[in-house]
Amino acid sequence: MPGSEIILYVTGTLCIIGAVFTLIAAIGVLRLNDLYMRMHAASKAGTLGSCVILIAIAIFSGESEIVLRALAGVIFFLLTAPISAHLLARAAYTVGYQPCSLTTSDALSEAGKSLSSAKTDSH
Repeated sequence: MPGSEIILYVTGTLCIIGAVFTLIAAIGVLRLNDLYMRMHAASKAGTLGSCVILIAIAIFSGESEIVLRALAGVIFFLLTAPISAHLLARAAYTVGYQPCSLTTSDALSEAGKSLSSAKTDSH
């Protein structure tokens, strides 16, 4: 059937796109400078990669039960990954884990001032 070939190409393309985003997340976790940047890579690119692969599974299967489970997984990823990354970053900040020198602003500080002006004020 010609329609099934199109579905194979679409799902194959989505799987490759999802794998690329997941690879980017893994490289980001390995290569970025500090905890905050690494969590950003893992939560954003990793979530996108997982969601795209789940959508590919839903399209490929065509069964309503699997489609519903895959969409529930996508919603779960989109709701939990950014929130958990935010909570982990806030906990790390609270216990005193400092961002790397490339970070230019500190949104969690009491004054909300930039790190560069805070560094020059302390000298």
